Amino acid sequence: MTHQMTRAGRSWTFRSWTFRGLLRACFLGTCVLAVSCGPGQIAQAVAAGAADRPADAAPALHVSGNELVDRSGQRVVLHGVDRSGGEYACVQGWGIWDGPMNQASVTAMKRWDVNAVRVPLNEACWNGQSYVKPAYRGAVYRRAVQAYVRLLNRNGIVAILDLHWTDGAYTGPSTGCASAEAVCQKPMPDAAESIPFWSSVARTFASDDSVIFDLFNEPYPERAIGGSEAEGWRCWLHGGYCPGISYRVAGMQSLVTAVRSAGAKNVIMLGGLEYANDLTGWLRHEPTDPDHNLVASWHSYDFNTCDVTSCWNQQIEPVIRRVPLIAGEIGENDCADAYIRPLMAWLDARSTSYLAWAWNADFGCGSGPSLIENYAGRPTAFGAGYRAHLLSLR
Repeated sequence: MTHQMTRAGRSWTFRSWTFRGLLRACFLGTCVLAVSCGPGQIAQAVAAGAADRPADAAPALHVSGNELVDRSGQRVVLHGVDRSGGEYACVQGWGIWDGPMNQASVTAMKRWDVNAVRVPLNEACWNGQSYVKPAYRGAVYRRAVQAYVRLLNRNGIVAILDLHWTDGAYTGPSTGCASAEAVCQKPMPDAAESIPFWSSVARTFASDDSVIFDLFNEPYPERAIGGSEAEGWRCWLHGGYCPGISYRVAGMQSLVTAVRSAGAKNVIMLGGLEYANDLTGWLRHEPTDPDHNLVASWHSYDFNTCDVTSCWNQQIEPVIRRVPLIAGEIGENDCADAYIRPLMAWLDARSTSYLAWAWNADFGCGSGPSLIENYAGRPTAFGAGYRAHLLSLR
């Protein structure tokens, strides 16, 4: 979603268990780091890592074909929520988070059978840019993110880190603000700050495969260009200077490369055009990834263009057949569940992951939309439908 929140109201790892070091030395029997390992030693490494891993820890994930799987090769389907706040509170100068990010709030999520939480972030706050108050930027902000990821992971919950607000002056169609600062949603990430952001995030969480990287919340370069899908997808993949966008854009390939160059093999999510609702060109423009660990990200609301089953069958199912897909945001703005119920059933039938926007008690169920009325997990009318569906999957 593209929102702006203020204190006054709305204006529109876990314990890092991986035996990656051992697997890097013994991956598929390949000698790496001058260590010679056979299949038996690989099995011992796997067993040793499993023995050290807490029973309730979040799964370490990777891509296998069109599935997300854990270390044992078992399919993992994520059902979660988006926890907004880290993208706006810091840059607005009144905090790092919006609401509690403690054990009690996570326990409330677990009562809904949530196993994934998507955490929107702000590149200026992470990178420590000077226009953010010192109390909410740089190392202070990064430590807060790390602490929340550890908390989620200790509770068996996968953390999805999402780059939500970025620098770059943009005043074209669908603009969120006139500022060049990271105070609203922009059509594409800026090369100057988003590449250093992902390099740093990747280094920070490279040892934790229970963290997924969502490279950019909701791209919409085609709107800046005047509706050209072809030019929109070119900008999406390659970046550079795109028509209608004044700043140098970081394309998805450059962000994938930044993550991998930092040594992180984590699963990476990439949303398509039209605020991540349009995936028609995703397969043709999939970035090159040496680790083959890419996932399509799709956002689906009742006010999007692709909001009916026929469109899902035509545009989304072909992607699901080829690569894992995570519906990183689903929701509706009518304080009901008439849209998400058939959507979830459609995704369930394809063993596809989804997360609902948003676990924020100060959003309205229609204007947020918010799933909860308080952080103990009391649902809104919209949230009640989502919670009931998750609990029905037991």
